[in-house]
Amino acid sequence: MKLLYHFSEESNIKLFKPRVKHNRQDMPPVVWAIDQEHEHTFYFPRNCPRIVYRRNEGISAEDNLKFFGITNADTVITVENHWYETIMNTTTYRYSMPAESFKLFDKTAGYYISEHEITPTEIKPINNLLKRQVDLGIDVRFTTNLSPLREALRHSTVSDFGIHRFENARTVCEIPEISNS
Repeated sequence: MKLLYHFSEESNIKLFKPRVKHNRQDMPPVVWAIDQEHEHTFYFPRNCPRIVYRRNEGISAEDNLKFFGITNADTVITVENHWYETIMNTTTYRYSMPAESFKLFDKTAGYYISEHEITPTEIKPINNLLKRQVDLGIDVRFTTNLSPLREALRHSTVSDFGIHRFENARTVCEIPEISNS
């Protein structure tokens, strides 16, 4: 049986009710879940902007070097520097979801949706979020701004990538200037 989860910083959700997602206003109200293979993409604070990309067949040698460099990791997650402390101090809760009423929404991202109310079967606190990524062999990278990476991926041969909560990312004008004095 497929294991499905929902992640939240709230520790006491007893019932998940379908709702319209903030960035999917064109969809009916649903409950979202993620499969076990992709759960690591939610080992972050809810509003933390991040870009997740994976090595894929068809990636050009140039893009492989550009995006993966000398790492042998197949997955890279990049977040903005100013989120470091929040990530280190966040506990997120993994809710186990009964898979019966969910249907696959996005195979690449591991997203499932249900139009029904869902009672979770288990709640587990998840701490040490960065250590969990490292233990999985994922490269976690930090940058001052995600915009250049987003644009580079959009124009690359990397086909397996996800951009999470980008509306919370810094814009170019928000990057502090470095003084040469």
